[in-house]
Amino acid sequence: MSKATTICDGVYAVGGPDLSRPEDAYVYLVDAKSCLVLIDAGVGYGNDKIERNIRSHGLEPAQVWYVIATHCHIDHIGGLHLWRDRYASKIIAHELDRAGIEGENDSLTAASMYGVNYRPVKVDTILSGEQNQLRLGETDFNLLHTPGHTPGSISVYIDTSEGRVLFGQDIHGPFSPSWGSDIREWRRSMRKLLDLEADFLCEGHAGIYRGEKIREYIEGYLNRYPE
Repeated sequence: MSKATTICDGVYAVGGPDLSRPEDAYVYLVDAKSCLVLIDAGVGYGNDKIERNIRSHGLEPAQVWYVIATHCHIDHIGGLHLWRDRYASKIIAHELDRAGIEGENDSLTAASMYGVNYRPVKVDTILSGEQNQLRLGETDFNLLHTPGHTPGSISVYIDTSEGRVLFGQDIHGPFSPSWGSDIREWRRSMRKLLDLEADFLCEGHAGIYRGEKIREYIEGYLNRYPE
């Protein structure tokens, strides 16, 4: 993707290595009608480009009322403080990655790998358990606990008029004991994602997959990382 991309009706890619900054994971936007919802926020340095990409779709960054942090790594959460400070956006994350996001354990963010000084933020909505559903704007967001890459990794899916959209960030790993990775847990999580039978997969670094390509992509990594 070389420019802000429409994935399906009301779902966009607005940040990422070829959209905002090379360090950024992909940042996705959902138009929930009465508000906007970001899935992750990149490392922070490319935020002005992310905002321009949002405006390119005729939408306003000030309408981003919520940012869902899929896990606590810096390339996904480094920009959270900008949305909080500029627009009072509310942060949503799982309790098992809260310590990284709120700054209690900076090593969990992997910020040192990127040479970034992370600015912690408070999590407004702390998720717990295996599954949560939140009504944000006019859209139901389903938030699945999918540990493995990190203990508090979550995957998000919504059902649209064009099919089920799955935001499955960092399906590919990597894995490290320094941030609590667990291959066995990750494999269980990947099977949960396969069971969803999504029509669109929005991945954190690999971009967009559709239809049967989703199963091929996930199963490819399951074959790569056996128990």
